[in-house]
Amino acid sequence: MKRLSLSISTLAALMVSATAAAQPGPARVMLPEPGAPLVLDAGGTRVRVVLVTSGLVGPWDLEILPDGETMLVTQQNGQLRMFRDGRLLPDPVWEVPPPGGRDVLHGVVVHPGFAQNGLVYLSYTKSDERLGQTLAVVRGRLDGDKLTDVEEIFVADAWETAFNATAGRMMFTTDGKLLVSVGDRDRLCCGPVDDNSIRILAQDLSNHVGKVLRLNDDGTAPDDNPFVNRKGAKPEIFTYGNRNTYGFAYHPETGELWSVEIGPMGGDEINILYPGHNYGWPLVSMGRNYSGTLVSDFPYWRPGMDNPRMFWVPQISPSSLAFYDGDVFPQWRNDLFVTALSGQQVQRISFGGRGQSEQRTPMLTELGVRFRDVVQGRDGYLYFITEVRYGSPNPDGTILRLEPAEAASN
Repeated sequence: MKRLSLSISTLAALMVSATAAAQPGPARVMLPEPGAPLVLDAGGTRVRVVLVTSGLVGPWDLEILPDGETMLVTQQNGQLRMFRDGRLLPDPVWEVPPPGGRDVLHGVVVHPGFAQNGLVYLSYTKSDERLGQTLAVVRGRLDGDKLTDVEEIFVADAWETAFNATAGRMMFTTDGKLLVSVGDRDRLCCGPVDDNSIRILAQDLSNHVGKVLRLNDDGTAPDDNPFVNRKGAKPEIFTYGNRNTYGFAYHPETGELWSVEIGPMGGDEINILYPGHNYGWPLVSMGRNYSGTLVSDFPYWRPGMDNPRMFWVPQISPSSLAFYDGDVFPQWRNDLFVTALSGQQVQRISFGGRGQSEQRTPMLTELGVRFRDVVQGRDGYLYFITEVRYGSPNPDGTILRLEPAEAASN
């Protein structure tokens, strides 16, 4: 169902976000040390923050394997790392082929049939001397601590001469299809000049810029995708008008597919994705250009475009999301957790009747780190990957685990 106007709860959230941004945060603490977890208050719940491992370089995505203990982590420097048997293995499982770069390896997911086929999927920034860069997806088979038989199964038609805004979040859907986000490739995403020439391609179905794609597990387009039979449209497109989609999750009660999207200066969004729908970018956005001007001359709503379920002004730069459905934190069941980069926090979002109103509670702000991903483990704990600063060549990234303090002390 399309939202044709801003809801009262959304407007209220806007005011709450602005007010919260003006309030002083809690005193900063150091990250936990090995064997010495921190006990913190997380919105009224006492939690232990446990260091699982450190030594990661720009971690971007975390995947916990079906055994519940082994983890795969992508590093922006192009290396896929493995945590197994209580330690971070020193050698990478796989590396992005040359020429590499600073921000080249993003998403990692495993096939729904991983226990039988061992298939791992990775998204990375592919380079070409003539065309620039775009997003590509490879598939390989995990053999021990190495990825073998790696093959490229998809290359997005989103070539641009800058490394900006490639996105690359992935998720397998309940029907076994692979969702892949492609960013708006805006070369001036972080500069003072307003330029609509690249990002407006998010409204054009003849390319993959600013889209969410839906693929078969071999990288081809499913026959039931919404634009398969439209002349001139890319058959892989699932939704369009998306700026930079950084996460997907199914609502545990409604089954709706939710996504989180980074806006410019403000206008970060959570959307509910429907096949073939247009989510407005760059014609609709609650954010501003980096010059301070409005993104468009009519930014709040346009016919035929879906408004976000919720948004943030000022921005927090959301980087992933996950609904909690475990038993370890029963008071958090069905709550939504959103990690933030510029906001340096995790937001727990709890909902009112039928999920229509929400309360946003910042957590873990004391740590003073950028949160890149959140995953619920098979043990019911929440796992986060963090970095101190974007683009650092130093191993300042960690995996953290969140446990209830009371249960842990028994």
